[in-house]
Amino acid sequence: MSSGAASQVTAIDVMSAEQREQAFPVLTGAQIARVVAFGAKRGVAAGKVLVEQGQGDMPFILVLSGSLEVLRVTPQGSQQVVVHGPGNFFGDMTMMTSRPSIVTARMLEGGEVVMMDRRCLQELVQNDSELGDIFIRAFIIRRINLLKQGWGNVTLVGSTYSAGTVRIKEFLERNGYPCNYMDVERDEGTEQFLNSMHVKPSEIPVLFCGKKTILKNPTNREVAECLGFNAGIDTEHLRDVVIVGAGPAGLSSAVYAASEGLKPLMVEMAMPGGQAGSSSRIENYLGFPTGISGRNLTYRATHQAEKFGVEMMITTRAMKLACMKRPYAIQIDGGRKLLARAVVIATGAAYRKLALSNIEDFEGTGIYYWATPMEAQMCAGAEVIVVGGGNSAGQAAVFLADLSQHKAKHVHVVIRGDSLESSMSRYLIRRIANTPQITVHTNTEITALEGPTKGKLERVRLRNNKTGETATLDVCHVFLMTGAKPNTDWLEGCVATDKQGFIKTGPVLTAEDLGAAKWPLGRAPYFLETSLPGVFAVGDVRAGNIKRIASAVGEGSVAISLIHQVLSE
Repeated sequence: MSSGAASQVTAIDVMSAEQREQAFPVLTGAQIARVVAFGAKRGVAAGKVLVEQGQGDMPFILVLSGSLEVLRVTPQGSQQVVVHGPGNFFGDMTMMTSRPSIVTARMLEGGEVVMMDRRCLQELVQNDSELGDIFIRAFIIRRINLLKQGWGNVTLVGSTYSAGTVRIKEFLERNGYPCNYMDVERDEGTEQFLNSMHVKPSEIPVLFCGKKTILKNPTNREVAECLGFNAGIDTEHLRDVVIVGAGPAGLSSAVYAASEGLKPLMVEMAMPGGQAGSSSRIENYLGFPTGISGRNLTYRATHQAEKFGVEMMITTRAMKLACMKRPYAIQIDGGRKLLARAVVIATGAAYRKLALSNIEDFEGTGIYYWATPMEAQMCAGAEVIVVGGGNSAGQAAVFLADLSQHKAKHVHVVIRGDSLESSMSRYLIRRIANTPQITVHTNTEITALEGPTKGKLERVRLRNNKTGETATLDVCHVFLMTGAKPNTDWLEGCVATDKQGFIKTGPVLTAEDLGAAKWPLGRAPYFLETSLPGVFAVGDVRAGNIKRIASAVGEGSVAISLIHQVLSE
């Protein structure tokens, strides 16, 4: 989706001049010649459709003469996104994957183009640093702009007070998929639009996927299937390495594996980024002195993985590891199996739920397990509670209390311990202490959640376990970021774990562990290797892991260097 000097920008003229120049560059004659070497010239008549919305493996298109019109098609009709002129190129990050196109590309004025398939584009990007930087930068900026403007080929109709709506919005945003959102309580014409589509307001959330498909309160899996997230991925092929989990550790493994010549496949049951992907602001990650949000870090890492050709299966759950013979087979939902010479387990850990009988009544509409701008908007001017004493809880509290961004009126941090000293980074403790809008409640826990109806939280009861005192707060939003349970149920005893279920690796494995696992090799397990040869554990799922994003990223890269040794054995 590009527009050069002669292009007519329509919906994206909100960009700054600098952004537009980077998003829609005009290639020089020398650069065009290098593109031609990887593609094929083709004469095209006016009106010819070169890419259909929904088409998989869409080609890269460089306009040599004439003009190319980009359109998006939604239930509300067709809309022009931009027009490309000579020297401009068509595409965004979708081109680096096998996912379907979210737009249609049609010749507005007949001329000549250069067309290139995805594999040739990846080869060009990886081998020509100048063009690679130009293309990837343009692709990312274009997609970010579409996300900001809500310019996608799908329309979501829902309510801020609907847990299903919040879930679907979060899923699309975390996967970098632009969506036109209509709120039944806030947007005029929404009910009329639903009536025209023969859908009742009571059936929300409703996702209009493409021209005809209507999904009513769909699961994330159904959304992914409708949008073709996993289209074109060969599940029968033997992989060098299968990476289970797309948090920082998994993404790091994928980037290093692909950049070093391996053919990795990544499997993620929810959304890329893991818990880190929902962090509001990370200030202690090397190279980002002003901080970076978990979402932006995830976007960068995901695009980096796509650049090197990593394939990623979203909403795909690892059900079982067949660990009796090699190559290993990972059974995924749907009965399919993924074959791998090596496996990286990066499934992380999940926040524990409070032991309250009605907690599920408020999940997504009052109880949250992450704090992103989406949740922050709902908390504007209100009092909120953050439960937990780790860095994630601290980052969330500071983020939500930022009044300059029109967020919460007051943030109550609830912890069961005596202080934050033993579990939170010093810079966050200082930030909390210096923020008047944050109050820390020590030795305290939530004892009850109250609301007049299911799905509408209004009050929270607290108890100080040291003094026995109780209190009731008029709070509608609670963020739970406490405890951690490793996501290892699917391994069914294939690897040795500690008492909490975290996976033992390398020097942590005892002689008894290796004897019980019948370790078959003359060498000891490598640093991140489990009790199963060629199977590695990285990140929060690993026993003894340091709970820092930098540590997870480092482990992901080290695991790949060790896998090279395993594959050469």
